[in-house]
Amino acid sequence: MAQPGEAFTTDVPARLDRLPFSRFHWLVVAALGVTWILDGLEVTLVGSLAPAISGTAGLRLTEAQIGLAGSAYVLGAVVGALLFGRLTDRFGRRKLFTITVLVYGAATVASGFSWDLWSFLLFRFLTGAGIGGEYGAINSAIQELVPARRRGYTDLAVNGTFWVGAALGALGSVVVLDPNIIPQAWGWRLAFVVGGLLAIIVVFLRRFVPESPRWLMTHGRPEEAERVVREIERGIERHCALPALFEPLPKVKLISRRGASWSEVFVSLALTHPKRTTLGLVLMAAQAFCYNAIFFTYALMLTRFYGIAPQNVGWFILPFALGNFAGPLVLGRFFDSIGRKRMIAATYAASGILLCLTGWLFAQNLLTAQTQTLAWTVIFFFASAAASAAYLTVGELFPLETRAVTISLFYAIGTLLGGVAGPALFGALVQSGERSQIFAGYLLGGGLMLAAAGVALVFGVKAERRPLEMVARPLSMAD
Repeated sequence: MAQPGEAFTTDVPARLDRLPFSRFHWLVVAALGVTWILDGLEVTLVGSLAPAISGTAGLRLTEAQIGLAGSAYVLGAVVGALLFGRLTDRFGRRKLFTITVLVYGAATVASGFSWDLWSFLLFRFLTGAGIGGEYGAINSAIQELVPARRRGYTDLAVNGTFWVGAALGALGSVVVLDPNIIPQAWGWRLAFVVGGLLAIIVVFLRRFVPESPRWLMTHGRPEEAERVVREIERGIERHCALPALFEPLPKVKLISRRGASWSEVFVSLALTHPKRTTLGLVLMAAQAFCYNAIFFTYALMLTRFYGIAPQNVGWFILPFALGNFAGPLVLGRFFDSIGRKRMIAATYAASGILLCLTGWLFAQNLLTAQTQTLAWTVIFFFASAAASAAYLTVGELFPLETRAVTISLFYAIGTLLGGVAGPALFGALVQSGERSQIFAGYLLGGGLMLAAAGVALVFGVKAERRPLEMVARPLSMAD
């Protein structure tokens, strides 16, 4: 371990970026991305199970209280992001992405044993805290391990796997809400317990993911970083050859340090990169409001305005979830080719325009349950790619030493601005039964997405295919 203040040079970043996309990278994607599948499974079940949870066989909650539970989950995610994000930068990616998934799993199981509104709100808060901690740990680890030329597509695709879980949750809700299979009083509880227990599988998979070499080198541990990269290279060479070298790889010169202080984080955000900070906040807040407002009240809209039976809601969430997954999967590669700036602006603008149009059609009573679902599916094909790109943006544009806490701060602030109010507001709008009021909510969400598109065009950064150290200078880099 280098002593504080000691200078050293390393080619670790260049060696990581030259690697072919291999079985190792697929392992990283599977082990870390599977959390989003579980998150999507669990969140979708909550949305699909809302009528059962609020019914006489459940906790007897009103629509507004269901929306409040969604806000409690999001508020917990904010607190968890702030707490665990800071710890991730201090103690490493590997330790924290194990702790956070255990918190998530335990709280999800506990949600199945809720006995009233307040216990349900508490367990939803704790579940959100685990997921909030995952955002910083997972996104920072993936971005630091994946080669620069594939970073955008991989990060978008991993975040998009949330919707694979959402599709599974939609199908699962059909089963657990069928009284011929499981008594209605127990179906929603069983769904939470099973979802939480699946987190054990995630803990096992992550045992094989190493600590980020970039985190090690920026924390004065170049020898460990070298050892990890060497092991990765040897593992890849068992299956394919590494690219030939015709000239020495570029090196970076760093000064050994133990981490970034809060004052350094503030200086980076407010003084060194104010335009990037504005961009990150706007992107995160807009997508958080749009997503949480619509998704947490999805089932309530279908049951209240279209007369869909609670046990059939899952069939309508399924195409919506598949459209959300297809967005990052289909559009993700263009973030690495066409570029971040233009693609972020395009996806935010498309989803904003379509959301406003759908709101008008709903207000005019021109939609059926099927066409409403189709409209949501098309909107969130673009919005899903936009939301995933927001996490990619706030992870790429700031120094390595502050990556996890920066992702967490942007997630927390953006979610507080746009996410906590969304479910509660839309829950109240749905409860009012007034289509004109819900249309106003749609216009608000669409307007925020359009504003974010404009900010992306003005403040966007061309980070595609560039090493992280070139996109944002590390705090530990020597002059």
